[in-house]
Amino acid sequence: MPPLRPLRHVRLAPSLRFYSAPSTPGAPPLLLKLRSDLKSALKARDAPRLAVLRSLLAEVTNQSKTASPLQTDMQLLSLLRKRQASAETAKQEFEKAGRGDLVEKEVEQEGILGEYVGSVETVSEEEVKATVAAEVARMRAEGKGELKAGLVMKEMLKKDGVFEGKNVEKVVVARAVKDVLAGE
Repeated sequence: MPPLRPLRHVRLAPSLRFYSAPSTPGAPPLLLKLRSDLKSALKARDAPRLAVLRSLLAEVTNQSKTASPLQTDMQLLSLLRKRQASAETAKQEFEKAGRGDLVEKEVEQEGILGEYVGSVETVSEEEVKATVAAEVARMRAEGKGELKAGLVMKEMLKKDGVFEGKNVEKVVVARAVKDVLAGE
């Protein structure tokens, strides 16, 4: 058997790092704020904030590897609210178990998450209700027949709908659609 010779003309593909994207061009503003706050927390050695931000960003990164990545502030807001609710549940469980130290930790996490939840500006309920009423009136004028809540929601939240590009919660829109359809 002849001795092995080194390969001379092998072209290697450049290594790409998909897991770290410091400034994604289409990233939601809240995600960029979370990333910059992570850096600030590292510099300030703020351990509780650091733990919360690391876990949030890890969850966002894991979600980005699925079929439905987080792409808007509203999706991030939903994630923050879920995390806030789980912290509240954990706090209640720790209170039942008599673990004051862990209760304090959960309260602190809730506060940090609450800061970010409050930083996202959403369309007010009154504005949503007025917009829904106008849209229902327009749809009735066009003669779309009997209007169902699902049809109105689909029309309003579609790609070129009235709420495109606005931070609006689907739950608020659904409630407004039910109220407007029930009232007329």
